[in-house]
Amino acid sequence: MKNTHTLTYSLTKYTLPILNQLSVNIEITNNPYQLPIDDLFTMAARINKKRSFLFVSKVLGKHIPIEPEKGLTCGALLANRYWETITGAESELREKLVSSFLSHSKTIANQPFINEQLNPVIIGFAETATALGHAFFQNFQKADFFHTTREHLIGLEPVITFEEEHSHATSHRCYVDESMLNNQREIILVDDEMTTGKTAINIIRSIQAKFPRDKYTVVSILDWRSEEDLYSYENLERELGISVRSVSLLKGIMTKVGSLEIEAQSTELFQPSKVAQSVHQISLDSAFSEEMQKINYSSITLEGKIKQLPYMKETGRFGLHSRLNQELNKSMEEMGKYLKEKRLGDKTLCLGTGEFMYLPMKIASFMGTGVSYQSTTRSPIYIENRDGYGARFGLAFPNPDDRKIAHFVYNIPPYEYDDLFIFMERAVSMEDLQPMLNELKKTGIKDVKVVFFSGGKGIE
Repeated sequence: MKNTHTLTYSLTKYTLPILNQLSVNIEITNNPYQLPIDDLFTMAARINKKRSFLFVSKVLGKHIPIEPEKGLTCGALLANRYWETITGAESELREKLVSSFLSHSKTIANQPFINEQLNPVIIGFAETATALGHAFFQNFQKADFFHTTREHLIGLEPVITFEEEHSHATSHRCYVDESMLNNQREIILVDDEMTTGKTAINIIRSIQAKFPRDKYTVVSILDWRSEEDLYSYENLERELGISVRSVSLLKGIMTKVGSLEIEAQSTELFQPSKVAQSVHQISLDSAFSEEMQKINYSSITLEGKIKQLPYMKETGRFGLHSRLNQELNKSMEEMGKYLKEKRLGDKTLCLGTGEFMYLPMKIASFMGTGVSYQSTTRSPIYIENRDGYGARFGLAFPNPDDRKIAHFVYNIPPYEYDDLFIFMERAVSMEDLQPMLNELKKTGIKDVKVVFFSGGKGIE
């Protein structure tokens, strides 16, 4: 059934059609940088009984391919908004950052601009905001960072856990040393969007139960919390004796209208000729062994398979300090230049996998012009090939790291790219990778490089 809604526009009020009878009404109440909403997101329908719609970000590099610098600049812009919020002053970088963001230029803050007087603990939410949290953290001269994870490690208890009720993978785990949380420092929670804000409330409760403190800040690109949701935060502050500050690039009121009324849908809405696909392995473990630090934990999949390859410390999953940022940036630049020499053609797609988003995005930013970046996701979305819709093309396959988990990748038009780099934190076998490669054949991309950071003996 065709979507018959039309977009109505005013300075602050919008009706955004999604799919069939489903739409949302939004009213913008705060847009400090006057960012056009079309630069930030579009809409799609989720295959999820708990929440039927999705704000599909145009800046995260998750569901929609972006220029990698766009995601990095978004992190800097959000950090700048945080600084302006706490100081009450307009920063000298404001105009430069907004201009860079809107023009897609590479002129972003190359050095951390938030001084050492602030020393927060920054937490990014898996899976969508792992790169955003890391990009935000890069702008602090003194801070610690980690991101939550859905990984299940063997023999290691998470220091805190919490739930994300509306997600397809609700349990978050935090595997960091207790010293990172056993202090009185401000905690900054970074997410791409707050619809109700319950996820942030859940982690605040978990932290406060074990490591009480006075001050939290929740940071997001979009903030759609209702008056009732905001009242929940006021109650939380009174109950726990804390302050919870909010920072966002766009704040407003959102109301869902109608329902989907749609049957189950396959993601296979395009099937171009399956061209011959050349697959090569690139082991950064071998080429850059001295530049990367390993964390020797083993994981277990949902089907009980134990994986003993180490993780990368540089992801932030186990904690990072800002003093390592300059060294990490240099390593990522070297890796980007190394992979740039292995490109074929003028248009390249770099694909992160699941939570493994920031390092691939950063590396992609050094791989030259004509490079786009996005990531696989756990989120199932209804597909409709219509201008403006948030998921025009879609592929589904078992996660190569855990085949009981469905992964998806969206918005790769047929024959759009000359080559593809798939970035994986830990190596997998050709058998586990093959379902993903088979789906990617439908895109018509002839040359595929699978880039492993840890290990790399899985593909001949």
